[in-house]
Amino acid sequence: MRPSGLRREMNVIETRGLRKEYRRLRGRPVVALDGLDLSVDEGGVFGFLGPNGSGKTTTIRCLLGLSKPTAGTCTILGQNPATDLAKVIGSIGSLVEGPALFPNFSARHNLDLLAAMGRLPRIRVDEVLELVGLADRARDQVRSYSLGMRQRLAIAAAVLKDPKVLILDEPANGLDPAGIKEVRHLLRRLGGEGKTVLVSSHILAEVQHTCDRVAILSAGRCVVTGRVDEVLAKGGSRRIYVTVDRVGAAREALVSAGMSCSVVDGALLVDAAPEAAPHVAMLLAQEGIYPYELRPETIDLETVFLELTNAQKDAAA
Repeated sequence: MRPSGLRREMNVIETRGLRKEYRRLRGRPVVALDGLDLSVDEGGVFGFLGPNGSGKTTTIRCLLGLSKPTAGTCTILGQNPATDLAKVIGSIGSLVEGPALFPNFSARHNLDLLAAMGRLPRIRVDEVLELVGLADRARDQVRSYSLGMRQRLAIAAAVLKDPKVLILDEPANGLDPAGIKEVRHLLRRLGGEGKTVLVSSHILAEVQHTCDRVAILSAGRCVVTGRVDEVLAKGGSRRIYVTVDRVGAAREALVSAGMSCSVVDGALLVDAAPEAAPHVAMLLAQEGIYPYELRPETIDLETVFLELTNAQKDAAA
């Protein structure tokens, strides 16, 4: 029996067999989610990835009680959002399908209205403006803001009630590199403060730098989930990157030894597992060629994403 003084650990977000169908007037229904299993534990930034139509926004809408699942279950902070969202809504902040702001009002006026609706102290407005780096522009009209500033203001509105869970649907959508960087730093800060930040995105390189954990969706199912480094490892490096002075001679030596390799941007890519690196070095040394660099080829999240989602498509075909 569990001691009465201990709180039962639970996932902040959990779905089991989550299915969502959209009915058509004619023809078969559209399946947006097809038995999605997902678990998000407490704290940090969780990346929610998938191509268009993979079910990311539908999942978020189910979690926020905006859409009712056809089958399966989903919970947020231990509650079913379809029936008991009111019990935890004060601990959830969200940004879905773009910020809803009054462009002719100042940032402070926008947040003051939200604070009044939520019966929050006005000092909280000052706190979130400082948090998102807009304190010095708080009295300016939102219409004068850049896209990055508007997104930061929308996130300020989402965290106004100091939620435990923050759900953001494509927060960097349409931003320039400077705006993306601003949002990245803000999300890292929020996740580092102990909040659970679920962020959907299609900007894979940015997710790789922002998120602690990630789930990749394809055709309404989760094809992989885990820490970013664990997911990257699933791609696996199947080539060895070698830089040498005598590229042509190095390639000839390796091909003569039965190895397959190609020259890319002045370096050699050898078709071999990382464990073969000492053997590659030995073959080159026998010809008097000594590499400046010899390492497994770097696998990025985009490569793993394409491999896994394409494999899922092939399996479904």
